[in-house]
Amino acid sequence: MTKPPRMTLTHEPEFRVALAQSEDDLRAAQALRYDVFVTELGGGGALVDHAAGLEKDRFDPFFDHLILFDDAAESKVVGVYRMLRAAQAQDAGGYYSEGEYDISPLHVSGKRLLELGRSCVHVDYRGGAAMFHLWNGVAAYVARHDIDIMFGVASFHGTDVVELAAPLSLLHHRHLAPEALRVHAKRPGATIMELMPESQIDRRGAMKQMPALIKAYLRLGGVVGAGAFLDHAFNTTDVCLIMDTSAMSERQKRIYGATT
Repeated sequence: MTKPPRMTLTHEPEFRVALAQSEDDLRAAQALRYDVFVTELGGGGALVDHAAGLEKDRFDPFFDHLILFDDAAESKVVGVYRMLRAAQAQDAGGYYSEGEYDISPLHVSGKRLLELGRSCVHVDYRGGAAMFHLWNGVAAYVARHDIDIMFGVASFHGTDVVELAAPLSLLHHRHLAPEALRVHAKRPGATIMELMPESQIDRRGAMKQMPALIKAYLRLGGVVGAGAFLDHAFNTTDVCLIMDTSAMSERQKRIYGATT
């Protein structure tokens, strides 16, 4: 795993969010994903193209790819998200998350579903407004397609659940999805999240271990499915995040950037 140095930007970014419109757009998104998920985090996968520096999988042709450009830096791709609606999932033979989770409760809910995934931001743009602009793009997409439920796997780095016992247990005790929406991790990668009693959790320490993306979704009212999934190929411990878009408070909508 190589931790890239974070550089101080010498210019004021001019952010623009758009869906990928060409093969070049998709390759640029896959290149950023390679930098983050493969080079930085040590992940991999059967279709990763190391020679070209592209992180890709069989689902990419079916997803809509949301891209954040910095037009003040020659339209550099600095953030990406991918999104899959029900009709697209049918064409793809299922959702990406179904490789790790039984999402039957979502299928039978009668809700309009949107799967989110592969979210990442260029190292130089983290901690600023980049993620906010990506969320604005997702929010506009959600409104355009009248989405009821957003879901997708989000990851902790590494697969040592002993090291992750506190944050995983906190998610189980405080943020477990209601039964009607509670998806379940599949074997053989499934592992329990209730690794310690709630009374023994150092909540502040647990939150420090929580990835920024997961914390953001929790602030928005997101909940998690039952069990985590150990993805050894990607070197991650995954949880399935679920969000009912109608349940977001006005404050949370402002954080997310959605308009009413």
